[in-house]
Amino acid sequence: MLKQLSAQDAQFLYTQTANNLTHIMGVYIYDPSTAPGGFVRFKDIIRHVESRVHTSPLFKRRLHRLPFDMDHPYWVEDEHFDIEAHMSHARLPEPGDWRQFCIATARYFSKPMDMNRPLWDIYIIEGLDRIPGIPKGSFAMLHRVHHAAVDGASGAHAFIAMSDIDAHGTPAIPEPPPVEDLGDPPSSAEALSRAWSASLQSPVKFMNALMKMSPAIISSARKAIEGGMTAGVPETRFNTAVGPHKMFDGTSVALSDVALVRQKVPGATVNDVVLTTVGGALRKYLAKHKELPKESLVAVAPINLRGKDKGAGKASTPGNQVSAMSVPVRTDIADPLARLAAIRDYTVEAKEAKAGVSARIMTDLSQHIPGATMAAVARLVTSERFAVRGTNLFISNVPGAQVPLYLAGAQLVMQHGMAPLANNMGLFVATPSYNGRIAFSIICERAIMPDIAFFRECIDESFAELMAATPKPEKPKADTATPKPATKAAPKSKAAKPVAKPKAKPKPTAKGRKKASSSSSRT
Repeated sequence: MLKQLSAQDAQFLYTQTANNLTHIMGVYIYDPSTAPGGFVRFKDIIRHVESRVHTSPLFKRRLHRLPFDMDHPYWVEDEHFDIEAHMSHARLPEPGDWRQFCIATARYFSKPMDMNRPLWDIYIIEGLDRIPGIPKGSFAMLHRVHHAAVDGASGAHAFIAMSDIDAHGTPAIPEPPPVEDLGDPPSSAEALSRAWSASLQSPVKFMNALMKMSPAIISSARKAIEGGMTAGVPETRFNTAVGPHKMFDGTSVALSDVALVRQKVPGATVNDVVLTTVGGALRKYLAKHKELPKESLVAVAPINLRGKDKGAGKASTPGNQVSAMSVPVRTDIADPLARLAAIRDYTVEAKEAKAGVSARIMTDLSQHIPGATMAAVARLVTSERFAVRGTNLFISNVPGAQVPLYLAGAQLVMQHGMAPLANNMGLFVATPSYNGRIAFSIICERAIMPDIAFFRECIDESFAELMAATPKPEKPKADTATPKPATKAAPKSKAAKPVAKPKAKPKPTAKGRKKASSSSSRT
C-alpha cells in the first residue's frame, strides 16, 4: 500500500539546507557494568538493534522523492537495507572529558544524513572515563532520525521500543504493532496522475479548511489588534542567519526538585518550571553581555496533537503531529518566583486553544497546498533573506520513561536530545526527562553562542535560585474577609428601620393620617 508523507512531514525536507539540517538526535549514555560479563561490544549493540528493527516502520523505509517536488514524497521499502550501513563507532579523544564529548556530539549532529537510505543512523562513542557522574567504561549512543520521519513523541516511542526494562533483554514494549507493507515505488505515470489530482482538489480542500477555521482566524486577528495574548519578539543575538557549525552542552536536575519548585507557586506545571528556568538563564546570559532587552524574550513550545487518549498505537505511528504556541519567558522579571507565577498565568490562558491557534490553522491549511508550491514557499520563508523573526528560541519538553532502560544489558544513565535550528531562531533547548531527572540540552550555533558552557552555568544558577526562593506568605483570611461584611451590613440594617420595624406605639387616628399625607405632599 502506497504511503505518502503528510504536508507537515514533507516541510522538513523542503526547508533543509546545507546550514539548516532538519534531523533530530537522541544522546544516550550507558553503563555496561550491568550487562552479563560486565562489558558490551560494538557487535553486541548491532545485534541488539537488528533484533528491534521490526518495532517501527522507520527503520527499513526510505524516501521516494518526485522530480521538481511536484507532489509530496512517498515512503518505500529499502530493497538494499543493511544494518551495518547505519551504525558506526569511535573513541573519544583525550582528555575524554565532558567538553570533548560535547564537541564530538556537536560535530556528528552537524553532518548531513544519507537521504538515499532509511532516515536514521547510530554512532557509538567510547572512552567516557573522565566525565563526572558517569561510570567508567560507559559508552554513548547518538541516534539520529530525520524530522520528516518522526516528531518528539513518535521518536521517543521508537527509542523505548528499541530498549529493554532489565539487563536480561526483556523488551520495554512486548508487542509492537505490525509494520505496514509499503509496496513498490509508484510508477512515473501513477505519481504524475496522483500529483495532478491532488493539485486539482487542493483549491477546494483549501477553501473548505479555511472556512472551517475562519472563526479561529477572526478571533486570533481580533486578539492581535487588541494586543491581548500576542507579544512582541525583541531582536537578540539568536535572531540571525544560522551557519553549519552547531554546538552542544547540557545539564540536568531532579524531577523531585522540580516538584518542590512547583509547590511554591500553586497551579504551576513542570513545563512552567522549565520555561522559568530557561528565562532566568537567558536573563543572566544576556545581562552579562549587556544585551538584555527591556521586553521579554519569546519562546516557541510544541503542543502534541496526538492526544492522551490515543494510546500507544498512535504514538508508535511515525510522522509529525504537532502544533506550537508562543510563550514569553519573562526575562523582564528578576524575581524567580514572580517570573514563574507570570508564566503560569500566561500558559493557563494560552494553551493550544488560543496561543496555538495560528500554528493549528497553518497545519490544517498546509495539508491542501500542492507539493511543488509548498516546497517553493517553505524554502523562501525559511531562507536567510526572508526568514521572519517570529521567536527568539525553541523550548521542547518531551516526557520520557521514568524507569531504568537498558540496551544490550547496559543501563541508560543519562539522556539528552538535539533538534534543528533555523534562520532567525538560533537557540534550541530540549528538555527530555528520564528516570527521575529532566535534562536541559542546549543546541546553538558557534558564532551565536561561542561560550555555550557559560549558558549551561546560567541554567544551573537559574534553577538554584528557584530552589532557594521563598514564596511570600498569604495574607490572613481575617484581614480580607471579616471587616468587609461588617462594614457593608451596617447601612443595610439602618435603612430598614423606618420601613420594616414598626415601634410599639398606638396606631395613628384618621386625623393623624390625613395630616401626615398633607405634610408628605408638601415635601
